[in-house]
Parts: sequence; structure tokens; C-alpha cells
Amino acid sequence: MTSDPATILIIDDEPAIRRFVRSALTVTGNRVIEAETAAAGLAAVRHHKPDLVILDLGLPDRDGAEVIRELRTTSDVPIVILSSRGDERAKVAALDLGADDYVSKPFGIDELMARLRAALRHRFQQQGARPVFASGDLTVDLVHRRVAVRDAEIKLSPKEYDILQQLVVHAGKVLTHRHLLREVWGDENADVQYLRVYMRQLRQKIEADPQQPRHILTEPGVGYRLSITGGA
Repeated sequence: MTSDPATILIIDDEPAIRRFVRSALTVTGNRVIEAETAAAGLAAVRHHKPDLVILDLGLPDRDGAEVIRELRTTSDVPIVILSSRGDERAKVAALDLGADDYVSKPFGIDELMARLRAALRHRFQQQGARPVFASGDLTVDLVHRRVAVRDAEIKLSPKEYDILQQLVVHAGKVLTHRHLLREVWGDENADVQYLRVYMRQLRQKIEADPQQPRHILTEPGVGYRLSITGGA
């Protein structure tokens, strides 16, 4: 199965490094956003809500450690440091600030990709979600962003997947319209009609009968809930 793309932000001021990492990530189907300064990187996190951040510590406008500190005030996005600072003190400081892993330059791309997968898996486990969620005929692999119904791969749009991911991470709990709008669109005051349109499309893809859904249940006037058992 081909995975749905993850959105990965690279914050690094070296064009050659960004080009090398971008090439490896796009080959495996990921969407890549690039920033060469701390300011641009922080803005990209707010705007794009990436699934993971690759961060260099030696940025031209601010130290990467400050970026970690600021990100951790508002986001739990996985952060993997990719830096030429290979001394133990720099590693310990970055991890203590909230980075999930640390890869020293020069680096091997296979090692980096493995570290990225591990960071995503660890983050989902911290949120209380299983890396692979299964309920009835629905299977969602949160690490590889794969969705299948009755063992057949289902291709979702980025927004559809983001909605489903939120439901899976909080499976069994009611998610309000405001929560989903904030987490998926970045604005809890966005028009709820956007959510309804994408929810209808998502149900068309994963439900045997979208008019009588078994997976994504509506809580009238409140929001939606993902059934853990897949029952009505």
C-alpha cells in the first residue's frame, strides 16, 4: 500500500541539506515545506501544521534551541534535530528542551528516515493512540498514514486524513466542531460548513453506508465521535 503523505517541515539554512532531505522525503510520498530561518520556520508551523519538524540548531536569525522552546509552548509536533553540533552538551540541551531526537551532520539518509518514523510513532503513543488503529473493517496506520477498509487501501485528501487522524487519536471521545476546526483548519471560528463537507466526503470513502455510518458517529449539535468497535 502507498501511504498518504505526511507534511514535514525542514528548517535549515543550508540549501544543499534541504535539497538532499527533500529528495528522500518526496520519493516516499511526503509533502515537504522548507524554511531557512527561525522566523520563517515558526510561521510555517502555525500556517501548515506539519506532522514533523526537522530543525537545524545553527540558524541565521535565532538559535535553534530558542525555536524548540517557543514551539513547545504551543505545539507537541515531533522535532528531530539535524545539526553539525555533535557534542553531548548540545544534544542533551536540545532533548531537555523538548526535541524528540538528535541526528548529527554528516548523516546517513536511512538513519534519518528511521529516526523520523520513530519520532512519529512515539508521539502517537504519548497521545494515547495506538500506532495502528483497527475498528471493524477500518484500519488506520498513524505512522505511515495508511488507511484501509476491508484490507483495500483508501486514498484520502490531506484534509480528510487530518480529520480522521484527530478522530483516531481521540477514538471513542466526542470531538467538538470547534476542536476539529482548530486542529485541522487552524481556526476554531472557521465556517463549520467546511467540516461538514469534508466529513461527508470522508464517510463516502470509509463507510459501507454513508447514510447510516458505523465508524464516524454524529453527536447532534456537538461534533463527531469515532466508534472504537465500529458498531452503530
